[in-house]
Amino acid sequence: MLQSLLFLLVAGAGSWFAWKGFSRVWSNIQLGKPETTTGDTGERWRNVFLVALGQQKMFKNWLPAVLHLFIYVAFVITQVELIEIFVDGIFGTHRFFAPYLGGFYTFVISSIEILSVLAFVATLAFLSRRNLLRIARFQKPELKGFPSRDANLILLGEIILIVGIFCMNGGDKVLQSRGVEHYHLTGNFAVSTWLGPVLFGGLSDGAVMVIERFGWWLHILTVFGFLCYLPYSKHLHIILAFPNTWYARLTPKGQMENMPDIQKEVRIMMGLDQPDGNAPAELPEFGANDVTSLSWKNILQAYSCTECGRCTAACPANQTGKKLSPRKVMMDVRDRAEEIGTAIASGKATRENYNDGKSLFDRISAEELHACTTCNACVEACPVMINPLDIILQMRRHEILTQSAGPAEWLPMFNAIENAGAAWSMSEPREAWRD
Repeated sequence: MLQSLLFLLVAGAGSWFAWKGFSRVWSNIQLGKPETTTGDTGERWRNVFLVALGQQKMFKNWLPAVLHLFIYVAFVITQVELIEIFVDGIFGTHRFFAPYLGGFYTFVISSIEILSVLAFVATLAFLSRRNLLRIARFQKPELKGFPSRDANLILLGEIILIVGIFCMNGGDKVLQSRGVEHYHLTGNFAVSTWLGPVLFGGLSDGAVMVIERFGWWLHILTVFGFLCYLPYSKHLHIILAFPNTWYARLTPKGQMENMPDIQKEVRIMMGLDQPDGNAPAELPEFGANDVTSLSWKNILQAYSCTECGRCTAACPANQTGKKLSPRKVMMDVRDRAEEIGTAIASGKATRENYNDGKSLFDRISAEELHACTTCNACVEACPVMINPLDIILQMRRHEILTQSAGPAEWLPMFNAIENAGAAWSMSEPREAWRD
C-alpha cells in the first residue's frame, strides 16, 4: 500500500511537471503565423513512417545510424516493460503480465535485455565520439555550454536507465531461484539469468530485495525525470520528429516560394494585371525578422532539431570557414521563441503587442545570412526533414525588401535584373542573341 501511494505521488508530480513543460513548448510554437498544409496525405504518412519511424535518412552514415538504432529500438521496446511497472506501481503487484503471457513474456523481457546491452554499447560509443574522439561537428561554437551538457546528460541518463533494468531483473532472478515469496518464476531472461547470480548471488535475501526495489525505483524515477526534462532538451525530437516530418514541405528542394505581393507588382509592370485602386498605400512587410513573422512550422522545426550538426557539416559555406551554421540558425530561432514565450507567459505582454527592441537579427548576423548559397545541402542532410534554408531566405527577404539593406555588391545585380531582366548589366537587350 505504501509503495502504491508513493508511486501515485511520484507519477502525479512527474506528469504535472511534464505537462507544464510540453504546454510551454506548444505555446511557443503557436507564436508563429498560421500556415495551411496542402499536398498528398499519402506522401506525408510515407515520410512519417520512413524518415521519423524508420530512420531512413540516418543511414547515409551507417556507423552512427546503427548505434542510434540500438538506442532508438531499445527505447521503444522498453515501453512494454514500463507499462508493467505502471501497473505494478498502482496496484502493488509484481510482474503482473508474467502469469498471463508465459513464454512470450520471457521472450519480450529477454529482447529488452539484449537491446539494453546494445544500447549500452552505443551510449558509450556516443560519449566517446563527443568527449574523446571530439568529432568536428560536435565542437562548433553553438554547442558550447548547455547544448554540450544536454547531450551528455541524456547519454548518462540512458546508462542509469540500463543499470536500473539489470538491478531489477538481476535481483528478481536471484530471488526467484531461492523461492522467495512474491517473486514468482518468469523463465530464463537472456542476460539477467546469469548476470544476477554473478553480481548478487552472494548477498542475503534482504539485501537482494533492496537491490531489486532500488532498480525498480531507479528505472521509473529516471523515466519521469527524462519526461520532465524533455521539453528543455534537444531530445524533444523523439516526439516532434513525427509531426515535423508530416508537415515538411513536399515541393522539390530547389523550389522557392514566391511572394504574392511581389508577383502582383511584376504582373502589373508587365501589363498582365491592372493596378488595384483599393490596395493600401502602405507597403507590406516582406520576409521575416522575428519568430512571430515566421510560420509556426518554422518554429516546430526549430524545436525538432536534434543538434546533430549534419546540416552544418554539409554546408559548403561553413566548410570554407564562413560564419554560417544552419544548426545555429535553428537553435537561434528556438532560443528566441523561448525568450518571447517566457515574457508572454509572465503576463508582461501579449503576442500582438510584444516588443523588446530585439529580433532574430540580433542572434543571426547579416554575415551568416549572406554566406548562404541556397544549395539545399543542409535540407538534404537533415535526418528529420528540417529546412533551415527557408528561414534564411525569409530573413534575407526582410533585410533587402523591407529594410532596404543588404550587401553593396548585390545592388548592381538587383538593378540589372530590374532594368535589363538579366543578372549582368549589358548594353544589348537580353533577347538580342536570338535575332
